[in-house]
Amino acid sequence: MDEISEIPNSVIVRRLTKTYGAMKALNGVSFRIAKGEVVGFLGPNGAGKSTTMRILAGLMPATSGSAHICGVSVANHPDLARRHIGYMPENNPLPEDLRVVEYLRFRAKIKDIPASELKARVDEVMETCQLHRKAAKKIIGNLSKGFRQRVGIADAILAKPEVIIMDEPTIGLDPHQILAIRELVRSLRGKMSVIISSHILPEIEQMCDRVMIINQGSIVASGSYAALRKEFIAWDKYDVSLKLAPEEFEKIVSGINKEAIVKKVLRDKGGYYNYVLRAPEGANLGPVLIGELSKDTAYGLREVSCEKPGLEDIFMAATKRSWEQIRETEGGAQHSDSDREVVE
Repeated sequence: MDEISEIPNSVIVRRLTKTYGAMKALNGVSFRIAKGEVVGFLGPNGAGKSTTMRILAGLMPATSGSAHICGVSVANHPDLARRHIGYMPENNPLPEDLRVVEYLRFRAKIKDIPASELKARVDEVMETCQLHRKAAKKIIGNLSKGFRQRVGIADAILAKPEVIIMDEPTIGLDPHQILAIRELVRSLRGKMSVIISSHILPEIEQMCDRVMIINQGSIVASGSYAALRKEFIAWDKYDVSLKLAPEEFEKIVSGINKEAIVKKVLRDKGGYYNYVLRAPEGANLGPVLIGELSKDTAYGLREVSCEKPGLEDIFMAATKRSWEQIRETEGGAQHSDSDREVVE
C-alpha cells in the first residue's frame, strides 16, 4: 500500500496539477490539513476550488502530483481513501421521494456501518444535525433548503470519516439556517478535519481555524486570519467626520502618526468632511484623534470610528497581489494604489 508517515496530518497534497488541453486548472498546488482542523478554501470563480475538492474526493484524477487522505494515496487506492472522506457537493443530490430516516439508513448500509450500530448511528447524526424532531420522517422533496443541507451534512458525517469536504454548504440559506450550519460545523472541530469552500467570507472567518486562498490554479495565501492580516493588510481603517478642511486635518494626523494616510475624503451638503484614514495595525489612533480633534469646537467633530480589516479585505489583497505577479511575469506593469481621492 502506498502510504506516508506524516500523520497527524489528515490531508497532504503535493504539487497537484490538472490540465484540460492547453488550460491549466491547477498549477502545482500543495498544502496540509491537520487532524481536527477546520479550513476555509476560498477563491474567485474558476480559480480551482471545486477541481481540488473533487480530486481529493476521488471523483476526478489529477494530471500530476499526489493527494493523500489519512496516509492513503487517492490516486492509487481511491476506494480506500474514500472510506476516510465524507463529501458534500455544492448541488447536493438527494432522492426526492425518500424520508430522511430512510435515506440515512440506506446510506449507512452503503457505507458498511455494521447492522448492530446502524440505528444508533443514524439517530446520532440526526440529533447532531437537528433532524430528529421535525424532519426525521419527512419526505426529502418537501424539506426546505436549510434542512436539505443538514441532511447532506448528516450523510457526510454518518460513517465518522476523518475528513469532511463541503462545497458551498451555506449557499442559498437564510440567516437563521446559516447560523445553524455554522454551529454544526463548529461542533465538528477537533473531531474531524473539515474543508469548506464558500463565497460567504464572513462565514469562513467565523467557522474556520485557517484559510487557504487559491487564484489561477495556485495557492496564493494560507494561514490564520491573524497571520494573513499581518501579511496582506497590516493597517486599521478609521472613519472621521468633522468640519476641518483636508489640509489642516492631514497636518494634525501627521503630527499624531506620520505613517497614517488619508485615503479618501467625501464632503457632504452639511459642510462636513468624511475622511477614510489608514494607520498601522495596533496604532490605536482612536482615543488620540478624539482628544486632539475635541480641543477646538470649531472643528465640529462628529465621529471617530475604527474598523478592522475583515477576510474580504484580505481576500481582495491576496488575489490582487497574485494578479499583479502574473502581469509582472508576463511583462505587464504593476498598478499601485491611487493617492487620496477627494469627492465633493
